[in-house]
Amino acid sequence: MESFMTLFISLLEILLALGSWTVPSEAKAFFVFGDSLVDNGNNNFLATTARADSPPYGIDYPTHRPTGRFSNGLNIPDIISEQIGAETTLPYLSPELRGERLLVGANFASAGIGILNDTGIQFFNIIRINKQLEYFQQYQRRLSSLIGPVQSQHLVNGALVLITLGGNDFVNNYYLVPYSARSREFSLPDYVQYLISEYKKILARLYELGARRVLVTGTGPLGCVPAELALRSRTGDCDPELERAGDLFNPQLVQLLADLNRQIGDALYICFMIIWLNVDEVTNFAGFVTSKIACCGQGPYNGIGLCTVASNLCPNRDIYAFWDGFHPSEKANRIIVSQFMTGSVEYMNPMNLSTILAMDEKA
Repeated sequence: MESFMTLFISLLEILLALGSWTVPSEAKAFFVFGDSLVDNGNNNFLATTARADSPPYGIDYPTHRPTGRFSNGLNIPDIISEQIGAETTLPYLSPELRGERLLVGANFASAGIGILNDTGIQFFNIIRINKQLEYFQQYQRRLSSLIGPVQSQHLVNGALVLITLGGNDFVNNYYLVPYSARSREFSLPDYVQYLISEYKKILARLYELGARRVLVTGTGPLGCVPAELALRSRTGDCDPELERAGDLFNPQLVQLLADLNRQIGDALYICFMIIWLNVDEVTNFAGFVTSKIACCGQGPYNGIGLCTVASNLCPNRDIYAFWDGFHPSEKANRIIVSQFMTGSVEYMNPMNLSTILAMDEKA
């Protein structure tokens, strides 16, 4: 009898625990898709050269250890999670992503990828965007087995989604080498149109999978990052060809998002932000000493090669806009997220994140 009561109590505890895995009414999960600007460690679990799992990456992270984020500390998704009062999402490939942690959301991003499947082929084993979307489906099956299909759909539909793609399709594809395969196949304007048409398919698939609050970022000043200055600039001026790429891509992305919003209606709000503000504006606003030289690297502008223990390393990351040759410092990431939250229509279209969250609270 005692053993029966012990078993009964144990079963009751299990049922109570399962019953607690329901979605709180105020919960807003967060899902992240894209490249190294938003990857928080998926590539740590892959055999690829596109990794940030060794020092000095993570030097200013709370643990002061590398995490797979391409940053000295927190990256954009981390800071968005802070702003919406949520836990940081775990990489989807992390074995820790199970049980109640699934309710927080997941980060599917993988450094090196782009809109196109042939972008980043030099990095070999990375999670291309179509695979990220497959993982999103897999995640939803796991979530459904935990909290049931109805609550699972409710959580996904009410979640915030961030997707960052496009930059690598230029720097790690079209302009990777002189006379690249894509540059021989397309003129730049035609290539941009092709990217936009492929991005439309990706965003439509996200909608099919339940995404209803999607933040889509444009490309930043590609020709102004330290890595490109090191390769293409003798004077420190931004490379005009890469800047032209962004100038063609971003307006067409804005138009694509506006068209999708009209087609789908108010069930979906897709917001847009150019990932960095004008470089000089950021430098002046934040008090950065430089937006041309990376904190960690070697060669001109610290833009050559990877950030490693053998690299030059600045002592104060808060005065550098760039952490390494391509990625912003944590302080720059905080400025970017502040524009997500409260930016004007100049940077966010059709509305900023604070407005969306307020609308959702009233709904």
